[in-house]
Amino acid sequence: MEPIKVGLLGLGTVGTGVVRIVEGHQEDLSNQVGCPITIAQILVKDRAKARSISVDASKLTEDPWEIVRNPDIDVIVEVMGGIAQSKEYILEALERGKHVVTANKDLMALHGQEILQKARDKGCDVLYEASVAGGIPIIRTLIEGFSSDRITKIMGIVNGTTNYILTKMSQEGAAYADVLKEAQELGYAESDPTSDVEGLDAARKMTILSSLGFRANVSLDDVSAKGISQVSQEDIQYAKRLGYVLKLLGIAERQDDTISVSVQPTMIKQSHPIASVNGVFNAVYVLGEAVGETMFYGAGAGELPTATSVVADLVAVVKNMKLGVNGRQAQLSYNVMKLKTDEQIASKFFLLLHVEDRAGVLAQIAQVFSDCDVSIESVMQPSAPNKSSTEIIIITHEASKASMNHVLKAFGSLAAVREIKSVYRVEG
Repeated sequence: MEPIKVGLLGLGTVGTGVVRIVEGHQEDLSNQVGCPITIAQILVKDRAKARSISVDASKLTEDPWEIVRNPDIDVIVEVMGGIAQSKEYILEALERGKHVVTANKDLMALHGQEILQKARDKGCDVLYEASVAGGIPIIRTLIEGFSSDRITKIMGIVNGTTNYILTKMSQEGAAYADVLKEAQELGYAESDPTSDVEGLDAARKMTILSSLGFRANVSLDDVSAKGISQVSQEDIQYAKRLGYVLKLLGIAERQDDTISVSVQPTMIKQSHPIASVNGVFNAVYVLGEAVGETMFYGAGAGELPTATSVVADLVAVVKNMKLGVNGRQAQLSYNVMKLKTDEQIASKFFLLLHVEDRAGVLAQIAQVFSDCDVSIESVMQPSAPNKSSTEIIIITHEASKASMNHVLKAFGSLAAVREIKSVYRVEG
């Protein structure tokens, strides 16, 4: 049996895991696909670098085009990251009839539709399970498992770094800056953590998930993103007292032909299953019209969890090769969706206000909510050591984002409200 030959672009953390699994599970892989799978060439930055695994030096190259243009390579596995160069290599590989497996969320969020269209035109596969949520098979589930259902909501913890930070802040009472530094020392956060803590990484992943879940062409520009850098210990403790947990959630919702996609710190009921997902773990909650509520949980990153998804895609490509059905599964968007307006986006809201401590202030605040057609679910006023001011915590009933914007604008000009300290969406 002739082996399937793989060209591996990148031998970092995930690439190393791919080599470990392919070489260590050769018997299992051969039994699944009916032939051996071999890694024929590997792209590295420095051939002389010491590595944690033993690799045949003759397979290493510092020239990506040597792999992409090698006529003996059947499948390109891209785990090098980056956007412009990776896109160039992948499009050239597809042009030459090679199938592609990638873990590149940034590339697929920005250029996924172009790449998938090229794959379909050339009769090739492009699979990218590892681009979202590491070892959780959520992409394959959205494409295949929910193919007969209509998904109305996707809500997920899809960034392990921010979940780790919020978990430590919640469970240990630690300060944001201290936990961020610890996450960097442990390798969970980059030296420049902006992409993680400001919600950009999660936004890219939600672009991919919502595109697949709603079968619509969702672009990164369609996703509103807010990170966790302004979350305070005060916010977390008040959330606990009210029976909530603060999580950075990606939330995608569909109603008829309108959708909304966002990433934001969100208060979620402690009884909701996603509230118990802690540390660097990921979880994706999916609501379908037929299936109802489902949730998928697991390791969102790491060498072997992510590599497992990469190799699962590789197996799927080889099976398609054996069946002669490559290029038929590319999930191109066919639904035409409009973004919801602020009037159409609705949820409950949490507000923490710093106000003057005098008679009549609460009545003024309640009047603002009434004027903006927002109903209040609960109000809490903690004891105030400062006699001239106090804090008021409010949770609203479901209200439109537009109505809440009117409320916040009104509070900005209300003398009794000294500061709007926090505003969060409430789920569950």
